[in-house]
Amino acid sequence: MSTERKVTIIEPISQKVAAESTTVPDKLRVAAYARVSTEQDEQQSSYEAQVDFYTRYIQSNPNWEFVSVFADEGITGTNTKKRDGFNLMIQKALNGEIDLILTKSISRFARNTVDTLQTVRELKAAGVEVIFEKENLHTFDPKCEVMLTIMSSLAQEESRSISENVRWGKQKSMRDGKVTMAYSHFLGYRKGADGRPEIVEEEAIIIRKIYDLFLSGKAINEIASFLTEMDIPTPAGKAKWSVSTVRSILSNEKYKGDALLQKTYTVDYLTKEVRKNDGEVAQYLVQNSHDAIIEPEVFDKVQELLAEYSKRRAKVRTNHPFAGKIICGDCGGFYGHKVWRLRSTGERYNVWYCNHKYDGNEICDSPRLRETEIKAAFEKMLQSCGDLTPIYTDERWNELVQSVRVYKGNHLIFTLTSGEIVKITL
Repeated sequence: MSTERKVTIIEPISQKVAAESTTVPDKLRVAAYARVSTEQDEQQSSYEAQVDFYTRYIQSNPNWEFVSVFADEGITGTNTKKRDGFNLMIQKALNGEIDLILTKSISRFARNTVDTLQTVRELKAAGVEVIFEKENLHTFDPKCEVMLTIMSSLAQEESRSISENVRWGKQKSMRDGKVTMAYSHFLGYRKGADGRPEIVEEEAIIIRKIYDLFLSGKAINEIASFLTEMDIPTPAGKAKWSVSTVRSILSNEKYKGDALLQKTYTVDYLTKEVRKNDGEVAQYLVQNSHDAIIEPEVFDKVQELLAEYSKRRAKVRTNHPFAGKIICGDCGGFYGHKVWRLRSTGERYNVWYCNHKYDGNEICDSPRLRETEIKAAFEKMLQSCGDLTPIYTDERWNELVQSVRVYKGNHLIFTLTSGEIVKITL
């Protein structure tokens, strides 16, 4: 006996629930993203025009509710790490505060294929659509991702080409001996009428004083303290001088009238990672490029003293068991050793902290640790590994510890020579 085949469709429960319980909002919450990659005047007008256009455009649509125009000014599009406006917009979208994002083009959104696709997929999963106006791409369109992949790849290639052209132009200028300075953060010089560095005498007095103090036997930290106490602003306009700032002035060849160009280089046009040039790419030494503040003989003598000072410090560092093994979890720099003294009792104790902790405009989040605390953490690590005699010795440290990364909150991650990783919190 034959039976007739019958197919019954059982609707998914999730769709039924969604259809019954979900109410479609009356208006779409709409935001826009605008970006220009340079801070030149002509780009500034483009930036302001983008913000004004999208504000008016969104507000004129009765079916849209204006959220905001998020923007990044003078920021590259090749990666998203330092784009505060972009990252804030994406966070709000993922938090359910935005339904639709408008942007001029893929190149405004990102010139990195991976970032573009990853961000679009995250937004799509959260129910947020992106419209790229120039390319007429809507990310909710099933065909969009194929076109987006192709076009974002083209945008990335365009960015690479621009980067190559810019790099070629800079190298051509350096080969021609054209010297440029970050005058706003450089003490002693300003841009002259002929485009070359020109001495600012009231600032040059400070430079000469720094060199005189160092040659008279003052330590670099003492010079930094003196300048701070005298209320002399740093090259960046700050009140407190750091050791690194004083050292950079003492070692900068521009103060003797020469200029070494391409001290740093960009590793990758996408990440924009900048590294110190230790011979990886060509450098250009322009001698007698501008008027000197410090006589060449004086400058050369200072360099000899700095070299001797560095040798003494390196000898001390390399002899210590902790040298080269304790790493900052924030910036990746090595921890260095200092001797501190309590004013109340006169007690001296050893302190370790990141060598870059007080460099630049930002302070590393990694903590300072007393030497006794590091040894205590080592003993705690031994206990957690079941060691029957968890006692610190230099020999056991050298034998067992490959590296220690230190993070905010006194979290220490030990990487042992055996390959084992142990996390300790003090």
